[in-house]
Amino acid sequence: MNETITENLVDLSDDESFRDGFPHDFFTGLRRGTPVWWHEPTAATPDGEGFWVVSRYRDVNEVLVRPQIYSSDKGGVRQRGGTGIRDENGAGIWMNQTDDPEHHRLRTLVNRGFSARAVAELETEIRSRALMMLTPLLGSDADFVRAYASQLPSQVICMVLGVPLSDQQELLDVLDHGIEEYSQSVLTAESMRYIREYARDLIDSKRQAPDDGIMSSIVNAQLEDGSQLTGLQLVAFFSLLFPAGAETTRSSLAGGLLEFARQPDQYRRIVKDHSLIPTAVEEIVRWTTPSVYKRRTAAVDTELAGQRIRRGDKVTVWEMSANRDDSVFDRPFQFDVGRNPNPHLGFGKGGHFCLGASLARQEIRLTLELLVEMVADIELVGDVEWTPNNRLFGLRRLPIRLNTRMRSQ
Repeated sequence: MNETITENLVDLSDDESFRDGFPHDFFTGLRRGTPVWWHEPTAATPDGEGFWVVSRYRDVNEVLVRPQIYSSDKGGVRQRGGTGIRDENGAGIWMNQTDDPEHHRLRTLVNRGFSARAVAELETEIRSRALMMLTPLLGSDADFVRAYASQLPSQVICMVLGVPLSDQQELLDVLDHGIEEYSQSVLTAESMRYIREYARDLIDSKRQAPDDGIMSSIVNAQLEDGSQLTGLQLVAFFSLLFPAGAETTRSSLAGGLLEFARQPDQYRRIVKDHSLIPTAVEEIVRWTTPSVYKRRTAAVDTELAGQRIRRGDKVTVWEMSANRDDSVFDRPFQFDVGRNPNPHLGFGKGGHFCLGASLARQEIRLTLELLVEMVADIELVGDVEWTPNNRLFGLRRLPIRLNTRMRSQ
């Protein structure tokens, strides 16, 4: 390891290392000096085990597309696994913690609900809700995270999962409490218990009275052999998608607005040329990379970037670092709404590519379309606050003012 990294070690297993932002300088050093680095266990490290840190784009990509070597399931010597640094009980059950052929079967059934048509049919309702939330913010100071970025994705994921309007606020309150009390990227046990119990009741209702919604389609989907998702698998799916779908898009929306406030020239570009909105969406995802790392477990002895990795070793891939790799991205630390090409890993890669990517893109795109119609510029009016979390990283507070066109003139 080079001396710079040794002198400026960052404990990546400690959420507090992310309180003031993502440690980009540390990862830049890793990419240049030790792109596959062994992180010794610390007092904060779950399970008391060290883990590999993969920081360079090509190595991250290799791990993500080779599940037979880097397992999301119960890989390795101890047959424990998961996708976080901590070994997780859901390994082998939750869709994001399975390998093929089980992962393919689960994904095929879930995709019956997440069709392009089903997502497109949500657009009118999402636009209406986004407009309703944005309008009161025009011309006044507000915390964008609390007033919009946390609200829209949460309401949308409730729509997707078929949560009745009468139940949404209570469920969202539980989610907000759980997010505030995050520890090692896991919602509080109390919050998760409530979400699972709610999921069971909702799934039973969709079995008994199917409707045209996405969740109902998933609950009642069948493969050619007649198999369906079990109750346990459906609860796991709901418990995965509900917090993940709400929190990741929240981070992208808030992070994108922060950069528009810091770099007003980039916002003016999409105001003047709306055709840049699709590339702006991709740049926001690259820039924010809300799920900053994934964990795999080495299923066999292998080698990566010259490092010998043993069967059973934990291997973490840091997409946030990969998305700042200057061997792939020109001026990676420049936020550029016209960036093209933009082969970012913000939605992952391979068989575990983000299930909700099209939905997240839709929410960000609709938000930008409304902003450029109504807002002349975005002004930062206070100090931002980051969520101290090493997995789902983003803003906790973003005080801004959305100056309307009339006001700016």
